Amino acid sequence: MRVIEVQDLTKRYGEFVAVDNISFSVSSGEVFGFLGPNGVGKTSTIRVLTGLSRATKGSCRILGEEMNPNNRQIRQKIGVVFEEPNLYARLSGRQNLQFFATLYGVKKSKTENLLDEFQLSETGNKPVANYSKGMKQRLLICRALLGDPEMLILDEPTSGLDLASVELIRSHIRSFAKQGKTVFMSTHSLEEADELCGRVAFMNHGKIIAEGDPAALKLRYGKEYVQLELIPTVPLAEFWHVVDALQPIKTGQDGKVISVLIDLTEATLGRDIDRLRTVGRILRVHSQEASLREVFKSVLGGNRT
Repeated sequence: MRVIEVQDLTKRYGEFVAVDNISFSVSSGEVFGFLGPNGVGKTSTIRVLTGLSRATKGSCRILGEEMNPNNRQIRQKIGVVFEEPNLYARLSGRQNLQFFATLYGVKKSKTENLLDEFQLSETGNKPVANYSKGMKQRLLICRALLGDPEMLILDEPTSGLDLASVELIRSHIRSFAKQGKTVFMSTHSLEEADELCGRVAFMNHGKIIAEGDPAALKLRYGKEYVQLELIPTVPLAEFWHVVDALQPIKTGQDGKVISVLIDLTEATLGRDIDRLRTVGRILRVHSQEASLREVFKSVLGGNRT
């Protein structure tokens, strides 16, 4: 089932085109990553998806219905976490949840279960003003889950958080999707998108410039390479003369150990490795696939103005 269907969506603010005729869809059980630099139209798109803003042109259907600022029925089926925390700082975490539970008509036991799941039970009676950023983010996600939504829209869900909070939030995102529900996630963390998302879309200048399965995008835009770690057995000047002649993708050094990255598809790969053996003792050789960061650089590099 298609939970999000966006067709020819455009959003203008006066003469400025924030979102320029984009189309995409997201199905139930899917984690969809929305990627790109600041100011390329991601937030404007999210505002339309959540009913906070009306599209200038095109359509945005959520759970089979056209989304607009007046469609409260659909908005009640969406849990939203924006990048900036919008909690009541003077209230405790528990009071924040209980207040919204009353609005949703949710039983008190639901708030306690969520506090427990997100490891906030022991600090639930403390004012939110005293919470760390990670605790506030976990509380925001608890609040988004109160109404048992069909879809989560997350804007930078783990940006700047401690490792424990990051892992806990990512675990719940996976669990939510396994229930057949949908996650639409805007993130600057390409590693996070690579780990969590079944599909991603890259935006630039208001347009979607690449979309698909991360693995397919990496094959299309990135490079697979071999990384060799070795210790020079000849004078460094001679060693680097040989390495530079191979035109490696990248080199690095950690103490005496030097790493050299060579394109895995290079026809001369075997000969290059043999050449390195003449100037250094190879400690490790392993292949690495392309990353979404390489895709990001590739697709945005060709679409900047």
